[in-house]
Amino acid sequence: MILLGILISYLLGSMPTAYIFGKFYKGIDIREYGSGNVGATNVFRVLGKWPGMIVLLIDILKGLLPVIVVADFLGLESIGEWIILGLIAVIGHNWTVFLKFKGGKGIATGLGVLIALAIKIASVRPVFLGTMMVWVVTFLVSGFVSLASILAAVFLPIFMVFTHQPLEIVSLGIIFCIFVVLRHRSNIRRILLGQESRVSFPFFRKKHK
Repeated sequence: MILLGILISYLLGSMPTAYIFGKFYKGIDIREYGSGNVGATNVFRVLGKWPGMIVLLIDILKGLLPVIVVADFLGLESIGEWIILGLIAVIGHNWTVFLKFKGGKGIATGLGVLIALAIKIASVRPVFLGTMMVWVVTFLVSGFVSLASILAAVFLPIFMVFTHQPLEIVSLGIIFCIFVVLRHRSNIRRILLGQESRVSFPFFRKKHK
């Protein structure tokens, strides 16, 4: 059953939500606008607040559903099996078969996996809260979604170690951290050069790439 779960999780994660929404909502290829990324942040930037929120929610569900619904439906009850399904969903999002294995950066889908694990495992809840706090504080201080995501990903396995999570969960945190840092290489370069775009809230002065 785990093989069927892996297939379903990959297909769920692979659904290119931002690309589909761009086509149906505006008739555009989202990859040709904004940052070119197939993710919720670029939808916020190109299509606006409500489309961005819808895509963000769906991308979160892409990580949550495999761990909660698919695992329960297939009778997969071990932490290791839940982690495999969650990891595969993020891999599907990052390297979707529907866009020639080029996808998003896995932040929202990874968040969905973390939420699902927090729902199922009480000890993961402080990890979730701590990671979200790092993201929110970094974002409010800097205005950079990318920097907030990178720092949250770096602190994720640290929080897991300090809360004495099982080896499987710590391993997932390390893999997620590596994924996020590698997928944000171009953002890191722009931040260091002072060229990264901030979210245009009134209290941020927006910088263009």
